[in-house]
Amino acid sequence: MGNGAIALGALAAGVNLVAGYPGTPSSEIIETISHYPHDGLHLEWSVNEKAALEVAAAAAYSGARAMVTMKQMGLNVASDPLMSVAYIGVKGGLVIVSADDPGPISSQTEQDTRRYADFCRIPVFDPSSPEEAYEMIQEAFAYSEKYSTPVLFRPTTRVCHAYASVETPDSFAPKAYEGFERDPGRWVIFPRLSYINHGKMEARNVEVGRDFSSFRFNTVEGEASEKAVVTSGVSYTYVKECLKGHEGVRLIRIATAFPFPEDFILKALEGVKEVLCIEELSPFIEEQILKAAGKHHLALRVSGKLDGSVPHNGENSVELCTGILNTFLGVRTGYDQRDLSDAPALPVRPPVLCAGCPHRASFYAVKKAMKGRKAVFCGDIGCYTLGNAMPLDMVDTCLCMGAGITMAQGLSHMNRDTVSFAFVGDSTFFASGMTGVVNAVYNEADMILCVLDNSTTAMTGHQPHPGTGRNMMGNVVEKVNIEKVLEGIGVKKIVTVDPLALEDSIRAVQECAEETGVRAIIFKSPCVAITKPEKKCAIDTAKCVNCKKCIREIGCPALITVDGRVAIDRNLCAGCGLCSHICPTGAIGGEQ
Repeated sequence: MGNGAIALGALAAGVNLVAGYPGTPSSEIIETISHYPHDGLHLEWSVNEKAALEVAAAAAYSGARAMVTMKQMGLNVASDPLMSVAYIGVKGGLVIVSADDPGPISSQTEQDTRRYADFCRIPVFDPSSPEEAYEMIQEAFAYSEKYSTPVLFRPTTRVCHAYASVETPDSFAPKAYEGFERDPGRWVIFPRLSYINHGKMEARNVEVGRDFSSFRFNTVEGEASEKAVVTSGVSYTYVKECLKGHEGVRLIRIATAFPFPEDFILKALEGVKEVLCIEELSPFIEEQILKAAGKHHLALRVSGKLDGSVPHNGENSVELCTGILNTFLGVRTGYDQRDLSDAPALPVRPPVLCAGCPHRASFYAVKKAMKGRKAVFCGDIGCYTLGNAMPLDMVDTCLCMGAGITMAQGLSHMNRDTVSFAFVGDSTFFASGMTGVVNAVYNEADMILCVLDNSTTAMTGHQPHPGTGRNMMGNVVEKVNIEKVLEGIGVKKIVTVDPLALEDSIRAVQECAEETGVRAIIFKSPCVAITKPEKKCAIDTAKCVNCKKCIREIGCPALITVDGRVAIDRNLCAGCGLCSHICPTGAIGGEQ
């Protein structure tokens, strides 16, 4: 997998410290590194991306090689230290892997990490395949140290999750480093230092741009032609596939979008009159070429996203690129697209909570307790976002990590007649939820916090977090107790309940709803994907009246109909028993 190639490439580069926060499509990088423990390597899942970058920056200040991993949304969280460390610089190599998600497949936005490189004024590397990612990340460490700057490494989903073979060393050795040397004039950010370093950064970037003009992954292929295609990342592999057997076009690949390799592109475009830019997410390279064309008075027609030749949103693909290239070149390219018009439609698979997920019971308990009362339900990022699906319909807002808690506060201040709920998972509570709870207590909010604690980070692959009692170094550690954290913050009423004990849960919600101030309910039950119950549920057909209330109320995917009658799919049922609490005739019980 591409993420594995990135991990192995970092290990081959002698990385000393790796920190990150799980987020698709980047999560497998740290998971892969955990399979190669050795002395001199520290590995951690940090509580959020900001903490991860700050830990890694300190390692790089010490001369060590450090890597941070996250998805593109996480870079927003890390942007505060990112901007400052860009000005301060580093001593050892610091590579920040921010995996972009065109599509998007599992993200709130289609933001482009290359924009952050320009905004922060630091270099960015853009691999087009797993093999290339393995080699390029080693060079990213070298460039980081050569220019004493953090660098961004930006794979996209189809690079992260593609598979390829790479040759790696039999073992890995961490880089030797000097350790931290006290130098307040270098490491303590002050306005005067920032002013001086800003000038140095701009001068350095001119030099880096020239250096990138000879970078081996910035390439030109094909015959001299008046038409050229400029591309990057995984789009390069798509375009190359489309152009097989078609020699009438020059193919230019940009692997380092910032600082832009201007000398390289000017040479590559000699004799070219028309350029088509094919890239995912923003028209970053297209804009750079337009700038270069204006600056050097090139008689060049540039097309891409800005003139509508390439769509702004969504992923590229071989099929999409084929159509775009055929129009640009006025010919049929070598790629033969299969006629799939008679293929059956793909099954519709809307995202849904797993069968037996305790979160379903938590949402249902709140829903039942609040029946007839005016209430608003603020969701968050993670499995609990899926509480929005019918028939639960229990997520009214969802913005970003941890925002459910603070949005519930805003709604409570403006809607005094409404009971405001915030749902957050245990991992997200540690990542960015605690700050919101402090804000709620301090500013006298009136809200009920529901922590859906399943003792893992479920949606991204069951990574440990401070509440699980183990870390990525393989050590058993003291659990950080959410209830005690809430007590320490000043939450006066905290109730812990098993959501699968439905009546107890409903009662807990009703009690909290009668009070004011910040109240918390910890719905604690392990994730069904890692803790399997012993029995499955079964239906006593003699008692079942086929009212379908179980299906209508909770929407568990294990509840199906067979020949018009309610049945339980034994392949999906996890035996949680929530449906047995709902059945009005007591027809559902444990397996016989």
